[in-house]
This record gives sequence, structure tokens and C-alpha cells, in this order.
Amino acid sequence: MNRHTPRSALAVVTGAMLVLGFAAPAAAREKSDDGDRKEQQLQRKAKARANAKQPMDDAVPAPQAEQPRQAGRDELRRLQQVEQKQARQHQAARPQSIERRQVENRGERIRGDEQQRLLMQQRHAREQAERHESISRQQAARRNEAILRKEDQRRAQQERIEQQRRQVVRRQQDVTRQPVADLQRQRQQRLSEQQQRLLIEEQRQRAQAYQQRIDAQQALARQRAYALQQQQRMAQYRYQQDYYQRLYRQQAQWASQRYDYYNDPFFYTPANYGYSFGGQRYETNRYGADLLRNAVRQGYQEGLRAGHADRMDGWRPDYRSAYAYQDANYGYNGYYVRQDAYNYYFRQGFRRGYDDGHQDAYRYGRYDNGSASILPTVLSTILGLQLFN
Repeated sequence: MNRHTPRSALAVVTGAMLVLGFAAPAAAREKSDDGDRKEQQLQRKAKARANAKQPMDDAVPAPQAEQPRQAGRDELRRLQQVEQKQARQHQAARPQSIERRQVENRGERIRGDEQQRLLMQQRHAREQAERHESISRQQAARRNEAILRKEDQRRAQQERIEQQRRQVVRRQQDVTRQPVADLQRQRQQRLSEQQQRLLIEEQRQRAQAYQQRIDAQQALARQRAYALQQQQRMAQYRYQQDYYQRLYRQQAQWASQRYDYYNDPFFYTPANYGYSFGGQRYETNRYGADLLRNAVRQGYQEGLRAGHADRMDGWRPDYRSAYAYQDANYGYNGYYVRQDAYNYYFRQGFRRGYDDGHQDAYRYGRYDNGSASILPTVLSTILGLQLFN
């Protein structure tokens, strides 16, 4: 029995080593140090049993043979538990990763929305700035137009004053140069009282008819203003409104004055000028001739403004559609000459002034000392006055 003891111990050790040899690789997958310690413990136990010479059979008892296998299964189960734990941790960390990505996505969307909002604010600010700038330009343009309009009115008033002054000086010079015999002849040629009364009566009827026609022109002015607004011809619209207001003030001023027919030299001065229009010939004195000259000058001035307005609007040349051309009464008070005669010569000057204003070139007039006027040669050609007596 003693003879088989070392062999049995050796068999035990060998079996244990073989079992540990199979179990060790499995344990080494998780932690190699734990397997080495277990193997050393088994070896120490095997040596202790060999030294104690415990009786052992050739076959290893079942409980001792199952112990290393149980240890391997425990180790495998532990590894599985570790893997399961890691899987659970990974599974638990996964919602956190998804939530983190969702938070990041929400942050990106918020940043994108904030950037879009800033861009919208910047664009809105630019649009407001452009709108304010456009309004400022329009206001500046209106102010400049108002200044130019006032300047034109001032120049026109100065020109009228200068014309009146020149007429007075010319009359004084004519009287100074006129011989005494001429003065006597003029007194002898003075119209008789009956002729004077007939002329005054004709003049009164003419003035009443003129006033009625002026009242009828208001409807035409409103129609033309509406048409200009529809066509977006704002420069021509402003000129028409200015013309109508000046015409209205002029007529109101003349209507408020009391006219003295018998002290007006026109009504006792014989005719000494002839002129023609519409296929007929007419006669007038120098006061009527001066009024016809004024009709051409006034027409040229108004035509110049109307042509300039159409050029600013980018409108094609069309002087006949202008309200001032159709009215042709500015500067006429209903005296001295027929209204149709004044209208005719006013339109002649208007057409030439319109051409100069629309083309921005002075073909029929000249610009001097801040004001424009029709050329004297053109004025004489239009009137064609013939002096007699």
C-alpha cells in the first residue's frame, strides 16, 4: 500500500495539473494573475497531501476530480457575469449617448435659429435704412423743387417788374422825343366819345365772357391733374398745379380791382398796328401790341417749364397735352385784344419754349442773368406786327 502512495500522489498532482491546464486559459481571458494564484494553491494542497501520505486509490475520487471543474465553471460564470454587467453598462450608457446627441442637435438647431434670427434682424435693419434713405432723398428732392419753384416765381416777378419799368421808360422817351406837332396830331386823332363808348362796351362784354371761360377751365384742370397722376407724371403734375394756382391768384387780383375805362389811354388811342392770325387781319394800338408781345413771352416761359417737367418725367414730347397750352390765358386780363388772339400768340411762344425745355437747349431763347427769355428776332417773326400812321 505504501508502495503505491507516491504514484497515487503523482497521479493526483498530474490530474490536478491537467485540470488546471484546461481551466487556466479560460481564467486567463479575464485575469491571468487569478489563475496563477489558484494553480499555486492547488499545487500546495497536492504536495501537502503527498507529504502526509494519505491513502489514495488509483482512481481519483469524484469529489476531488469535480473541484477543479467546478472552479472553471465558476470562473466562466463570473466572466459571463462580468460581460453581462459590461453589456448592461453599455446598454445603460447608450440612452445617455442618444440623449447627449439629442441635446447637441437641439443646441445646433437653437444656434441655427439664433443665427437665422440675427440675419433677419440685419436684413430688416438694412431695409429700414434703405427706406429712410429713400424717404430722405424724396424729401430733399421736394425741397429742391420748392426752392426752384420759388426762384422761378421770384425771377418771373422781377422780369415783370423790369418789363413794366422798361415800358414806362420807353413811353417817357417816346413822349420826350415826340415833337409838339406830333402831340397835336395825336390829340386831333383821338377817338371820339362815341367811339370810345362803343369800345368800352365791347370791352366789358369781352371781360364777362372771359371770366365765364376761366370758371369753365377749372373742370379741365381737374381732369388733367387726374390723368397726370394716373400716368405717374409727377413733375408735370406739380407744374400744372403751380400754373393753375398762379393763374387763379392773378385773376383774383384783377377781379378785386376797380377798372377805370375812361382814364385808360387804350380806349382813346387810335389803332396804329396791324396783325393777322386765323386767316383774318386785326388792328390795335401800341397798348394792344404790347399785350400781344407779352403773350408770346409768357407762353415761352410756361412752355419752358412744361418741357422741362416732361423731360424730368421721361415723357415723350407732347406740348399740346399740357394744361397751360390748352388754357393759354396766363397774363391776360380780358382787355385790349381778343382772347382768341392772346391765346394764339401765347401758344406760339409756348410751343417754342417747350421745345427748348424738353431738349434742354436754347434754340428760340436765351438764358441771361438767371432767367430765360425768347429771342427778339423770334418774337418779331411770330407777331409780324405792321406799324402804320
